[in-house]
Amino acid sequence: MKVNKLDHGGGLDAAIARYGGTRVDWLDLSTGVNPVAYPVDRLASDTWTALPDTAAQEALVGAARRFWNVPDSADILAAPGASCLIAQMPRLGAGPGCVRIDAPTYNEHAAAFAMQGWAVTTGTAEARVVVNPNNPTGAFWDGEHREGLLIIDESFCDIAPARSLIDRVGDERTVVLKSFGKFWGLAGMRLGFAIGAPALIGRLRGWLGPWPVSGPALAVGAAALGDAGWAARTRTRLTADADRLDALMTSAGAGIVGGTSLFRLYEVGDAARWQDRLARHRIWSRVFPYSDTWLRLGLPAPDRWDQLEAAL
Repeated sequence: MKVNKLDHGGGLDAAIARYGGTRVDWLDLSTGVNPVAYPVDRLASDTWTALPDTAAQEALVGAARRFWNVPDSADILAAPGASCLIAQMPRLGAGPGCVRIDAPTYNEHAAAFAMQGWAVTTGTAEARVVVNPNNPTGAFWDGEHREGLLIIDESFCDIAPARSLIDRVGDERTVVLKSFGKFWGLAGMRLGFAIGAPALIGRLRGWLGPWPVSGPALAVGAAALGDAGWAARTRTRLTADADRLDALMTSAGAGIVGGTSLFRLYEVGDAARWQDRLARHRIWSRVFPYSDTWLRLGLPAPDRWDQLEAAL
């Protein structure tokens, strides 16, 4: 499997340079980040001025354990974003060897393993990465894995907690990754989690060193993970908005391929042409190097639907 140059959503600066306008003009639908972020209240001054203390770290980990129903036997490590953890995953394996990553999926995993000398394959391997639900197709995984390291990336799984595979962390070869920025809409805060057996998580903790997560991120993360009511209301809203987006896109001639309630994946015939068309209306979308026909869109903010409707 060839590892392509990393491609991500975002890149709005390049779109502005090509098509004009300013950031306030643009509707960025190229990511799967919740457009209605968790409200961040004024933080105590010492969250900015003091080194993060043990109590703040324990409060965040405790909130994460309760929110995700993490087994008592598993350990939890908070880190400055899921990407930081993805880069460390190959070091947990007995490699370099072969890692199974079925395409298409989030490309950072293959790049991280390749950078550390692993061969990426779709066959038998010493390690495996699955994305649950998958990005960009939205498919859930609940398969079997009997040998080697298993990494389950659940960056988007908070939209469907019943489909989480968190109970698998009882296997000492399994690590579940969680992203905070997607569902809570605070991608700029950079917060992610690795959950697994204490021996595995202990190795990760040693590599990241002390204070990997900022004081503000500890405080906001603990509050958000403890707010079950906000999470439930958000899931309801996201589902309704995803349905609304599907209705708009299908009426414009797109076909539904899949996705989640944070992003939708469409078959559009000529993805580059669709991206160009939307960009001329100051709307940025996501296309993929491995497909000429797939277009992915995130959800508009509540006050920006008119802009998308006009473009379509």
